[in-house]
Amino acid sequence: MTLSDAVGSTGVALLLAAFFLNQFGWLETTTRAYPALNLVGAGLSCWASWLIGFTPFVVLEGTWALVAGVALARGAAPRH
Repeated sequence: MTLSDAVGSTGVALLLAAFFLNQFGWLETTTRAYPALNLVGAGLSCWASWLIGFTPFVVLEGTWALVAGVALARGAAPRH
């Protein structure tokens, strides 16, 4: 298994875990764990796509990671 395979497989597994857990009602999107799983999963998938030179998925996964990071940061900010 190559580095890109290992990194990409881990990233996709985390993304699918978040999706699966949410769909079966075991993880709400309002928890910090949901965007955290998406951030790490998409970040790893983005890196793997970069390693293999597949630009469309670098853009897709990079955007996914960015949005998840913003959601995670917004959830951590105090609300007034």
